[in-house]
Amino acid sequence: MPSQLKVSVGQYSDKGRKKINQDFYGVSIPEEPQLTSKGIAIALADGISSSNVGHVASQATVTGFLDDYFCTSEAWSVKKSAHQVLSATNSWLYSQTQQGRYRFDKDKGYVCTLSAMIIKSTTAHFFHLGDSRIYRLRENSLEKLTNDHRLWISEEKSYLSRAMGINARLEIDYDSFQVDRGEIFLFVTDGIYEFVNSKFMVKAIEEHADNLDVAAKIIADKAYEQGSDDNLTVQILRVDDLPTQNVDEIYQQLTELPFPPILEARMEFDGYRIIREVYASSRSHVYLALDIETGTKVIMKTPSIDLQGDPAYLERFLMEEWIARRINNSAHVLKPCPQTRQRNFLYIITEFIDGQTLTQWMRDNPKPDLETVRGIVEQIAKGLRAFHRLEMIHQDLRPENIMIDNTGTIKIIDFGSTKVAGIVEITSPIERANFLGTMQYTAPEYMLGEVGKPNADLFSLAVITYQMLTGKQPYGAQVAKATTRSAQNKLKYIPLPHDDRHIPLWIDGALKKALHPNPFKRYSEITEFIFDLRHPNKVFHSETRPPLLERDPVVFWKGVSFILLMIIVILLY
Repeated sequence: MPSQLKVSVGQYSDKGRKKINQDFYGVSIPEEPQLTSKGIAIALADGISSSNVGHVASQATVTGFLDDYFCTSEAWSVKKSAHQVLSATNSWLYSQTQQGRYRFDKDKGYVCTLSAMIIKSTTAHFFHLGDSRIYRLRENSLEKLTNDHRLWISEEKSYLSRAMGINARLEIDYDSFQVDRGEIFLFVTDGIYEFVNSKFMVKAIEEHADNLDVAAKIIADKAYEQGSDDNLTVQILRVDDLPTQNVDEIYQQLTELPFPPILEARMEFDGYRIIREVYASSRSHVYLALDIETGTKVIMKTPSIDLQGDPAYLERFLMEEWIARRINNSAHVLKPCPQTRQRNFLYIITEFIDGQTLTQWMRDNPKPDLETVRGIVEQIAKGLRAFHRLEMIHQDLRPENIMIDNTGTIKIIDFGSTKVAGIVEITSPIERANFLGTMQYTAPEYMLGEVGKPNADLFSLAVITYQMLTGKQPYGAQVAKATTRSAQNKLKYIPLPHDDRHIPLWIDGALKKALHPNPFKRYSEITEFIFDLRHPNKVFHSETRPPLLERDPVVFWKGVSFILLMIIVILLY
């Protein structure tokens, strides 16, 4: 059986010499599948002693973090999930202070420190602000992982420079690193580390490795004996085991269901009646089928038998349905069909789209008007934004993967190349390709082996936009050959040709920016590109149209030849 992430935790907290305990702490260790998809979370907060509501702030921060983190999308990265949760809590704390009598006194509001960690797969992610601390115990010594956010005015007086609830905008330290079996992490408030030396803490943890709660109490008691006048909170977390799987184990999990055979029209298969084959390739077979139970037409996609020994391919195949179920709220993304009965074979069922691919539409409409192109592009952009909101990058946007139904609604299909941030964080022995898309629509940074960002999908969308307007590629066939940065710097954008549609110059400017080989010089957001397709950008509007020789060399030389011919005719007669 594959190993799972396992930890041991010891915790202790006491008000010490204070009237109330303003510290709050907790740990959350979920069951599968969340243990794999989200990991475990631990957090410690210390309410400022000068505030009467510091304990409220620390409790709200820790409980909100531990509860809400596990409610965020499994597709999100740990960093985004935690930051979204903490930003919401910070906004609430700040607003509570602003509505109260101490809105002008930061030492009296809903303010607390926070030190938190999430361990997902084999990686630890920590989030910190304030002056509570996280240490890592290695080779009998404590390594401080966090920085104290405290501003010293004098030797006796200091203030927290950063904490939860101090400012409307959250500014939090973040870092991530690989963890090893047996590693120990120590979370303490200032009432502990200011009064207990590291040697004593290490000794207490080592002597009571079988009962970390006892070790935590011994450390807190020592701080009290040493004269600590603050609340006393200690958390100890030890990584006992890490998830390990080999390719054979994963392959066995992926292939628990048998592969379907090649299906033929009129066959009944697993509760479906096959109507016809829609598409077949070396990677998959796609059929139009009828759900016999509901009478609904659906699309059935089956994996290629030739690739049944390829775990990476199988993982991508199964991810398509997982992705579709998480973007189920977008009208412009292919929807999965609910599985109401037991599945006996490996396949995917999605909605049937009665329409045509964008490839066929472009063949039927070689010169569409600008407004029609805008409408199509805007719908594709809405579908892409549904991916990007979940930290997914489609990575294979092309006309063949875009459907137009009979009502004119655009839907993005085929998620086999989609990159999911939350899944990438999970350690796997399967070698995942950085890019699996189609060359002529590929953002140039992929050719350099770089990781694509959302504006890589924007590049693909801009190529499609350009192709709808011209029937050609913006860099001809050169972009697929530009596999070095030097070659990409030499790529020359081909301006939109001048034709009877009279496309405005600023449209060409928007396309040129969206298609820039350097991702840092493109639009950062798809919405910016969409806006500039409808609204003249002054930057592009002020540019002069390139000469005809650059825009359309063929027309230019035809014109020159015609003029020369006319001169010859005049001279002869």
